Amino acid sequence: MAPEVQSKKRKIDDEGVLVKKAKKKQKKQREDEADLDVEAGLNKAFARMDGQLLADHVAQKTSRFGTELSPIELSDLYISANAIKDTTTYEKPRNLENLPDFLEKFSAEPEKLNNASKTCGAPHTLVVSAAGLRAADTVRALRTFQKKGNTVAKLFAKHFKVEEQVAFLQKNRSGMAVGTPQRLVDLMENGALATSHLKRIIVDASHIDQKKRGIVDMRETLMPLVRLLSRRELKDKYTDPDHPIDLIFY
Repeated sequence: MAPEVQSKKRKIDDEGVLVKKAKKKQKKQREDEADLDVEAGLNKAFARMDGQLLADHVAQKTSRFGTELSPIELSDLYISANAIKDTTTYEKPRNLENLPDFLEKFSAEPEKLNNASKTCGAPHTLVVSAAGLRAADTVRALRTFQKKGNTVAKLFAKHFKVEEQVAFLQKNRSGMAVGTPQRLVDLMENGALATSHLKRIIVDASHIDQKKRGIVDMRETLMPLVRLLSRRELKDKYTDPDHPIDLIFY
């Protein structure tokens, strides 16, 4: 075959590959868009993701937003698929109305969800939301588990100073706490928020805002989130058979 004919054939083949890739990308975008229910405020895709899909999804987002990080730093932020609890059997919409039911279904001892340890600032359940307003709504949804001497802790930046939350955690028992990623990291680092009695971390992943963005879709929430989830005192317990912490994406 003449060189010019070979060159023309390669060009046609390359164009064909590009067209196929473009069509595949468009199809994926249409599928992704179909999962985004803005009216309900939900990304329905998370309901179908098992541990491996979730781990891969978060890792891809981390690589995308953490461009200034070295490969070693990125690997330190990686959450193993084995660390993530599979909740794909849950068939109800992952909205705030169904969150209490979801917690009961995926808790080993649901009857203890309204308990609190005798240690102040040491919740058994930590819910991580993207923003203060969403976290405040989540606190209201979880008040079914609140009782005298056991308050759902509000650990987000909206209207609350770190010093106020430190004082609250030092004086109050909370079985459950709801917060935003960076504020939770700050409270753990200054020792106010203890993980000694932690049984589960719930990532409020399905919720999206009016711009169709969830907690893993924004750099300002995703990077603090992975830094929170990959903290050594937590990471070591995700697969600990004796004192496990369940990592759950809602």
